[in-house]
Amino acid sequence: MLQYPHFAEIDKFLQNETETYDGQLDIYPPPNLIFNAFNFFEPNELSVVLLGQDPYINPGEAMGLAFSVPANKKVPPSLVNIYKELSTDIGSADVSGRTGDLSHWAQQGVLLLNTALTVRQKKSNSHQDIWKPMCDWIIKWISDNIPNVVYILWGNNAKDKKKLIDLNNNNYIVESAHPSPLSATKFFGSRPFSKTNEILVKKLGKKPIVW
Repeated sequence: MLQYPHFAEIDKFLQNETETYDGQLDIYPPPNLIFNAFNFFEPNELSVVLLGQDPYINPGEAMGLAFSVPANKKVPPSLVNIYKELSTDIGSADVSGRTGDLSHWAQQGVLLLNTALTVRQKKSNSHQDIWKPMCDWIIKWISDNIPNVVYILWGNNAKDKKKLIDLNNNNYIVESAHPSPLSATKFFGSRPFSKTNEILVKKLGKKPIVW
């Protein structure tokens, strides 16, 4: 899934970023977690692709999983809103006391993929341009080669990827506004979790995700 033919260009870019700032520039997540989203399951176990945008820009937060932070970090505002919607959408989902670590979603075949896999500290969208071709390639590769997948698209950046998804390959799209505090009023009530599980069970014959 990750045999992207032009990765050397990205690698060179990241090296130059560090060299330009004499090694003082922090890039998130750390190198060993850049591709963490792909570490939890085999391609044939994929059920859901949930697209994010940038890794978190604060120290110690980005862990290579979209919307997720390590358990010892404060839950970010967008994820707070995701948990609120989850609690409303699936009434039995107890989100009280949850950490921001979404590894348990990834372990069930949910690809938590950002559309940029690295970012400069404190500079949102700073690496979007270099990662866009590869992330688009990954999404299209998955769509073309792995059928029966639900794509959850929150916000305009994610919705822009609809053109890469082949619905004729028995793939489905669940979309809404972004859970950011700036658009959360339109996100609330969109019921993405129950919609996704309904598709997985009734249309794809798969197990529901335990959100």
